[in-house]
Amino acid sequence: MSETIRESMDYDVVIVGAGPAGLSAAIRLKQIDPDLSVVVLEKGSEVGAHILSGAVLDPVGLNQLIPDWKKRGAPVTVPVKSDSFYMLGEGGGIRIPNAVMPGLMNNHGNYIVSMANLCRWMAEQAEALGVEIFPGMSCSALVYGENGEVAGVVAGEFGKNPDGTPGDAYEPGMELRGKYVMLGEGVRGSLTKEVLAKYDLQQGKCPQKFGLGMKEIWEIDPEKHREGKVVHTMGWPLGSNAGGGSFIYHLDNNQIYVGFVVHLNYENPHLYPYMEFQRFKHHPMVAELLKGGKRIAYGARAISEGGWQSMPKAVAPGVAILGCGVGLVNVPRIKGNHNAMLSGMAAAEAAARAIAAGRAGDELGDYDDYLHKSGPIAKDLKPVRNVKPLWSKYGLMGGLAFGGLDMWTNSLLGFSFFGTLRHGKSDAAATGKAADHTPIDYPKPDGVLSFDRLTNVSFSMTNHEESQPAHLTLKDASVPIKVNLPEYAEPAQRYCPAGVYEVVGTGPEARFVINFQNCVHCKTCDIKDPSQNIHWTVPQGGDGPNYPNM
Repeated sequence: MSETIRESMDYDVVIVGAGPAGLSAAIRLKQIDPDLSVVVLEKGSEVGAHILSGAVLDPVGLNQLIPDWKKRGAPVTVPVKSDSFYMLGEGGGIRIPNAVMPGLMNNHGNYIVSMANLCRWMAEQAEALGVEIFPGMSCSALVYGENGEVAGVVAGEFGKNPDGTPGDAYEPGMELRGKYVMLGEGVRGSLTKEVLAKYDLQQGKCPQKFGLGMKEIWEIDPEKHREGKVVHTMGWPLGSNAGGGSFIYHLDNNQIYVGFVVHLNYENPHLYPYMEFQRFKHHPMVAELLKGGKRIAYGARAISEGGWQSMPKAVAPGVAILGCGVGLVNVPRIKGNHNAMLSGMAAAEAAARAIAAGRAGDELGDYDDYLHKSGPIAKDLKPVRNVKPLWSKYGLMGGLAFGGLDMWTNSLLGFSFFGTLRHGKSDAAATGKAADHTPIDYPKPDGVLSFDRLTNVSFSMTNHEESQPAHLTLKDASVPIKVNLPEYAEPAQRYCPAGVYEVVGTGPEARFVINFQNCVHCKTCDIKDPSQNIHWTVPQGGDGPNYPNM
């Protein structure tokens, strides 16, 4: 397709992704200079369709971006009223007193929100300022300039046949070119991954680490609902098999968010993260809360967890990476949306200064300095930099003790006894051989509290046009059966929270099947495949999940 002729449109700034980072950048650009031309391209069918987050929002970014957000009717209306932490065993749990938790873990002043709905509202604010927003426009390729800089993106390519050739209704899409391109694709975006590799932006940094977050929305018995209540748990059912934990957030309208995170550096390839989530809901404390309720939505996404040590250089000629593409999640706080918004604003300010000075296509070095040196994101992430590696090294109890100590000394004294610990191998490389680990027997979902994957995926409203090329590709089609199956029991069958991958048949008849229609765009396969053989890229625009208020 290199000879495809496309029309092009020129903008001052092209932004990929209508998440909190991309929309914050767009709004800030127009606040600084209303004459700047700014476009936001979103692969979801509408803004918010692909947004999934916890979420308890620290409003620091929103306060800076739109100080009068309350008057403007932002869907941020449920303040946190209570905050509790539990260590679970199979039959019960122990509450960890709030007094022993470092101050940075306090959720006072934060809000329980739907980030999907907040992004929809932010898009309205952006459009009112003159930002052009095009949903249903997947960005399938980068456009490079004469000097190797990122000069734009290809968006809106439709109508390919399953083999990748142009179909009868093929539309080549357009090149949208900008003086600067901003990538707000979220975790493991395909264009971001290309930029990181092309310009070697991860050099000298630890490998990025990830978690898989799964979430359901439930309507529960009004007698059990406590608007503004926040609960986090650790321990059962994961035990020593993997790091992770849960969240239960009581929003309004008798609804709660029930979520479960599994750190993807687990060794046992027999681990089944989705089934760990389903088993969690049978804990007596959770089962009692859900009894009489109904699940109304499901979704999943990967979470960048590497933090300070894993943050790549965020700029290259012509391009800036925003939000989760850099890895700005504060792992112990389980919060990244505020940093995503701050990063978008900082990139916008750097780009506006550059354009006003007559520059284009160079590196926005002051944005990268803001992330790594001078800004509030560094102040948020650096004090918690050792929590994840301590957990990985010492397990749940040791990680909890040492991590808590480290956060206290950083908060009170401004230093760490541990210095800066490095992460080990990548999550893919952390996967152990199947023969060295014991298979795990998971109880069958009961259809009341727990559900099979395909039933739950139907509650994500996921849809992909089946006549297009699969957006999940294999570098070597023989690897799943010849390598991953005998060595790792082909873990794609289990780590995918949407049932995309399956091995059909046995022995010489075994086949690896990719049901790309089920994909919820979590990117776990691109991260966890032990052979790094799976490549996730965008399907045609508008396809994927259609989350209502995740």
